[in-house]
Amino acid sequence: MNRISLAKIKAVSLMFVICVIGTMFSGCAGKTGNDFTLWEKEAKSLAALKEYVADVTNKNSKNFIPEEDRIAVFDLDGTLYGELAPIYVEWWMYAYRVNEDSSFQADEAEKEVADKIVASAKSGKIDDSIELGHAIQNARAFAGMTIEGYAQYVGEFVKRDAVGFNNMTYKDAFYKPMIEVVKYLNANGFTVYVCSGTDRFMCRELASGVLPIAENHFIGMDVMLKARGQGNTDGLEYVYAKDDEVVRTDELLIKNVKMNKVSMLSRELGKAPVLCFGNSSGDESMAAYTTQNEKYKAKAFMLVADDDVRDYGNVEKGNEKAEKWRSKGYEVISMKNDWKTIYGEKVIKTSK
Repeated sequence: MNRISLAKIKAVSLMFVICVIGTMFSGCAGKTGNDFTLWEKEAKSLAALKEYVADVTNKNSKNFIPEEDRIAVFDLDGTLYGELAPIYVEWWMYAYRVNEDSSFQADEAEKEVADKIVASAKSGKIDDSIELGHAIQNARAFAGMTIEGYAQYVGEFVKRDAVGFNNMTYKDAFYKPMIEVVKYLNANGFTVYVCSGTDRFMCRELASGVLPIAENHFIGMDVMLKARGQGNTDGLEYVYAKDDEVVRTDELLIKNVKMNKVSMLSRELGKAPVLCFGNSSGDESMAAYTTQNEKYKAKAFMLVADDDVRDYGNVEKGNEKAEKWRSKGYEVISMKNDWKTIYGEKVIKTSK
């Protein structure tokens, strides 16, 4: 019995020493969170992220950031999720609503935007008028739906096969290496938000079960919400009834891109982020806002779609963007060079 007790004491003592040593070193380097199995080992962008996280989570560092201020913001389309062949999934869903959904009767203004979306998808050249045009008409196309009804509509649509790929639905079209980044930041005490030009409620439904991000941490394009029985009565005068429902209206509140992202982050967070991930000119204001954080060391990462084999990237444009963003001090993530896979090995790019 004495020998057994002595062995147990030694084992417990050894575990205690290991825990103490682990605690000592935990202040010097970021927790793993995962092994980044989908990133190339030599990826400079990943090394920069790990170095940053290790620094700001080290209590002995002059750059230490308390957990309550470790806020990371991500764009969605083109940063966490595919900008597919080359139209946003939200645009595809709108075109489906207008052109194929027999339960919806579109008017000429709605059809005009849907036609531009389809034409842009076929040509690969996006009409400049679509962004705002879609935002306005999208509000109209889904007006009257409850929040739950809209979520169900999105959930059914994203089960469809993604245009331009084999073996992938729209629900599956997340960049798998970036999911690893979100998990890594969560493990290191960061609070993660998505700040997207896509409808806030579509972002929630699309990411549900895929991204470990709280539902109330999605910021996106917004439409006015009202009670079904409210009609044109102002919200200051209307009282929500027992049998009422909250419904979407046809009133666009904000298209959440460019400077509007900064406005929304300021409004909803009450403080500047310390980490930002984006991929386009629509994210540059958000990146500048983040890196100008006066209180803490902050960093911006910009992803370039330079992989024309596994996705519909453009090498030349990707290199131009990379050069521009490096000149601004941003870290550049190359889809082509930094990732072992994008959507998974079974997903194959096809002709559109």
